[in-house]
Amino acid sequence: MNQPKRSNRQLPATPRWLLLLGLLLCLAVTPVLAQTKKITGKITDEAGNPVTGATVREKDTRRGVATDAEGRFSLTVKNGATLIVTSVGIEPREVKVGDQSNFDIQVKSRDNALNEVVVTALGIKREKRELTYSTQQVKGDALVASKETGVLNALTGKVAGVQITASSGQPGASSRIVIRGNSSLLGNNQALIILDGVPIDNGQTGGAGTGTGGSSTGINGSSRLSDIDPASIESINVLKGSAASALYGSAAARGVVLITTKGGAFNTKPKVIINSQYSFENPILPKMQTKYALGDRGVYADGNTQKTSAVWGPSIDSLRRVGLLTYYKDPLKAFFVTGNTWTNTASVGGGNDRSSYFFSYSNLDQTGTVPTTKYNRNAIFAKFGNKITDQIQTTFQLNYSLSTSHTIPEGYDLTDPLWTVYTSPSTWNPLPYLDSAGNQRVFRLSRNNPYWDLYNVYNNDKVSRFIPVLTVTYKPLEWLTFTERGGADTYSEQSDYYEAPSTALATTGIITQSSNNYRQFNNDLIAEARHAFGNFDISFLVGNNIGSTYSQNHSISGTGTSILNFDNISNGSVITGAESYTLTRKIGFYSQANIDYKNFLNLSLTGRYDGTSVLATNKNFYPYGSASAGFIFSELLKVPAISFGKLRVSYSSVGNDNVTAYSLTTPYTSATSFPYGGNAGFLRNTNLGNPNLRNEVTKEAEVGLEMSFLKNRLGFEVSYFNRNHDNLLTQNVPIAPSTGFSSTTLNAAFMTNKGIEAIVNISPIKGRDFGWDITLNYTRIRNKVTKVFGATPSISIGQTWAFVGKPYGVFYNVGYVRDTATHQIIVDAKGLPVTSSTNEIIGNLQPDYQAGMNNSFYYKNFTVSFFFDYRKGGNILNSDDRYGYFYGTPMVTQNRQDLVVKGLVQGTKQANTTVVHAEDYFQRLNTNYEAAMQSGTYLKLRTASIGYKLPVAKLGKSPFTAASLTLTGRNLFIYKPGFTGSDPEVSSYGTANGSQGVYGNTVPTSRSFNLTLNVNFK
Repeated sequence: MNQPKRSNRQLPATPRWLLLLGLLLCLAVTPVLAQTKKITGKITDEAGNPVTGATVREKDTRRGVATDAEGRFSLTVKNGATLIVTSVGIEPREVKVGDQSNFDIQVKSRDNALNEVVVTALGIKREKRELTYSTQQVKGDALVASKETGVLNALTGKVAGVQITASSGQPGASSRIVIRGNSSLLGNNQALIILDGVPIDNGQTGGAGTGTGGSSTGINGSSRLSDIDPASIESINVLKGSAASALYGSAAARGVVLITTKGGAFNTKPKVIINSQYSFENPILPKMQTKYALGDRGVYADGNTQKTSAVWGPSIDSLRRVGLLTYYKDPLKAFFVTGNTWTNTASVGGGNDRSSYFFSYSNLDQTGTVPTTKYNRNAIFAKFGNKITDQIQTTFQLNYSLSTSHTIPEGYDLTDPLWTVYTSPSTWNPLPYLDSAGNQRVFRLSRNNPYWDLYNVYNNDKVSRFIPVLTVTYKPLEWLTFTERGGADTYSEQSDYYEAPSTALATTGIITQSSNNYRQFNNDLIAEARHAFGNFDISFLVGNNIGSTYSQNHSISGTGTSILNFDNISNGSVITGAESYTLTRKIGFYSQANIDYKNFLNLSLTGRYDGTSVLATNKNFYPYGSASAGFIFSELLKVPAISFGKLRVSYSSVGNDNVTAYSLTTPYTSATSFPYGGNAGFLRNTNLGNPNLRNEVTKEAEVGLEMSFLKNRLGFEVSYFNRNHDNLLTQNVPIAPSTGFSSTTLNAAFMTNKGIEAIVNISPIKGRDFGWDITLNYTRIRNKVTKVFGATPSISIGQTWAFVGKPYGVFYNVGYVRDTATHQIIVDAKGLPVTSSTNEIIGNLQPDYQAGMNNSFYYKNFTVSFFFDYRKGGNILNSDDRYGYFYGTPMVTQNRQDLVVKGLVQGTKQANTTVVHAEDYFQRLNTNYEAAMQSGTYLKLRTASIGYKLPVAKLGKSPFTAASLTLTGRNLFIYKPGFTGSDPEVSSYGTANGSQGVYGNTVPTSRSFNLTLNVNFK
């Protein structure tokens, strides 16, 4: 075998002086290495809570580090060194290192402490004192205490700058949440919802029916946030301004609601909690007149042989005197029933030194105040944490919920039973709803019997939802952390609408089945470095986000049903189907830098670069960012009376892609009357696609002041913001018919929001046995539309309008004709008000301001609390009254004396003196929308509760560590001086922009009483 030849060339010999120098260096370095070591530890306060963001540094050096969200730190120091622990809100503490390697250091809170830890963007926990923007946190206990079945309704009135509007009193009904006012004319205005760092959907879904009885069914469906069990929530933090939410991407321009769920704790014994609640709900019914009978012009109609829709008959007393009164009952009180809700929750949590766990299960079973309606939700939540190594930690969690509902149509569809109930006479018995021949019994033509509707017109929804989240954190160095978070939000929904054939409406029946599959995936990769350099605590974060959203809907309808009470689609004689789907993708790169100087001066800079698939190819990437600063002046003043004081300012510019998928193109849509002869037919969409769409821009300036006094017994936070929304993506903009299209989508509109938010906290009494806390919040927002498109002054939002120079959401319809000089109403020659022939602005839905006040007391083991919620101004269109004027059912129509309408006679401008009949007057008002405009002002005692916690000593040898019993009332009192309906807070047509401020034929709000038993097991 041939061997490779060795080179005769040899390496040069190493000089002896170089070997000697190397030996000396080793000898010099070895003692140095032996004199340093790595230490770890945890900083906690007196109560054992971790202290986040505290600076731990080696004395007389520049080496230091900040504690993480769990109060932990890791640092390399010299042997014999001294550690110095400092932070706002704690007394500085020095600790000798000695021979220890792990330290559990407890620090003492100072009287000026503001140590509350809140969750900020991307799930990063920070002390509230560090924040340079406005946020407000609501604890999970406060959500549960409200006894609301949904998360959004539990937030109502508690957060300054946030407006939440319910759509109905039906079980599982949707709610709308808007932060700091509307930011888009026709796009999505609702806040982005984040669950443990992952965006989730809160769209309104359900309600498959299209109905054959009218133009709209008004089946509102549910908000998907209702799938989340409030009992699984640790806290909710609302990021109000753009500077706070910019890291979350374009959807966060509307504000962000951060939901943090509960979890187990390391080194904790298992903790088992059982919670059981029962409540009953009584509907808050509007007052209707029951003094007069069915009939017209005072002539009685019995509803059997003589049918009419009018309740302008003779008085009940006159019928009683002549023996014609065979039935008399308030139709609302007879129709609505007492609802019931059972909620049972069980949870267990704990952990050892390497893992933690938390598991909960809850069941909500609700029957509504309308017979047959119900809502059921089963929710399972699990969270597991694991320390794989000292550097790697994982958290996996899963939300699963299965909800079902059975609801009735609402709104102005002929199949809505409430339309008939609210206009029914008190002198006609609707039961039984079928006669001996099996036909409906009705008191008027072209309306179903409302009890027949309950069993023959309904909607069934079933939603199965999974929200998995996996978070992996890797901390290779004491100052560097990598986070990988992947999550999904997936649900499938089956919505079935059934409407039986009706001889009263001359309809043939319809069955619609709709299936919706929704999938949203989100991934974040984040690197964060945080280190202390002398007087500076600096953190820097960079990250990448990738997200996609897919939604697919299949629907199939069968019309002309022949078999009664058979809601299978095969029952339809003509069956048609449809399919739609959307897929959108986003990618983002972001960074954030925070600089803290001596714990009193904070600077935060953010930047993000987003790309989206819904905008033009050459304009689908856009940058934005924010700059904010906070100055904790109380650290310099050292005034004993001032516990804390901070001034903060911020400016942000945030992009938004607030437009539906495929707005760049002009797709085809199915043509009516097809398929025909086995052939499908399609037409070009009448809305012209625009391939040049670019992002919206929201620019916001904010300034805020936070202060607390007298050892935090008195404190306040006030913020002023000015937001400009530019280049708003406006859909359905009308264009010339000569183009062959009716509308298009443009970057056309501009709008502004200016506002003040204030929060006041007062603790008048703080003792061992007795205490009293007060929290006040106030919001005042002024919105103005500054441009719609071109020189066009307005655009229809739906049932409201956007007008240049006016607040968003004005009511534009026919109203009174008034004298231009005196503003008095003009009446015609018959003495009746003249209704305008053209539309005019008759009101707007924006409130003047909102406020809330919560009082809570404790006396030994008793707790008492009550929460008032107030809204001033804003208009509501009470369609129930407008229609009722014609029928003669609203309470105001009970006064039926002849009257003279105050006003000026048309033409002569003389004072009117003509006497008119009340029926003629109110039926004229039926044509006048302004006559139905009412005030949205209300004052609510939203919740009041009293609770008792059993003393630990009395638990003795029982298996319990804690037990409590609480009685809570909701909506115990509603003062609504300018509104005659059930509740001016309700918007009857769901969460869409154009539905707001309209009240009509909806299930009323309920007054409820709840009893809760809570026990903790050993």
